[in-house]
Amino acid sequence: MSHTVLFYIFSVLAVLGAIMVVSHKNPVTSAISLVLTLFSTAVLFVLLHAHFIAAIQILIYAGAIMVLFLFTVMFLNIRDSELRFDSMNIPKRMTFLFLFIAVVGLLASRLFFSSPVVFPELGDPENFGTVAHAGRSLFSDYLLAFELTSVLVVVAMVGVLVIAKVRES
Repeated sequence: MSHTVLFYIFSVLAVLGAIMVVSHKNPVTSAISLVLTLFSTAVLFVLLHAHFIAAIQILIYAGAIMVLFLFTVMFLNIRDSELRFDSMNIPKRMTFLFLFIAVVGLLASRLFFSSPVVFPELGDPENFGTVAHAGRSLFSDYLLAFELTSVLVVVAMVGVLVIAKVRES
């Protein structure tokens, strides 16, 4: 199969998985749909010859984060009755749909009727997606974002512990 056909197949799978994530009421089904989306994104990275990023995508996101999410959902013992969205009536849904279509329309008009986007030079394309390039970028250009992400993970863990402690008592 050509790269173009594989690109379209896994792009459609990623979009369908993302739609399934937000449309299912069951959090476990949404998590499995998110794994499909993340796996499809990893295949897209492989098609770009960024094998390290694809491996990290599968190991970290599809593996560790999803296991942590499913463990948290099962640990908190969320019942289906707590997840009901019946309070959202038809006018609210129609308003949401109208706003969604308006935002997509504005973004599409901006995309199609604006000047072409000029991307900065990436440097050496041979090093794209390698461990050395990712490490150099992560600990030099994106050090603040990396540190803020680690703080966010610690805050999330503390939040889970607080929620579990409140439910226990």
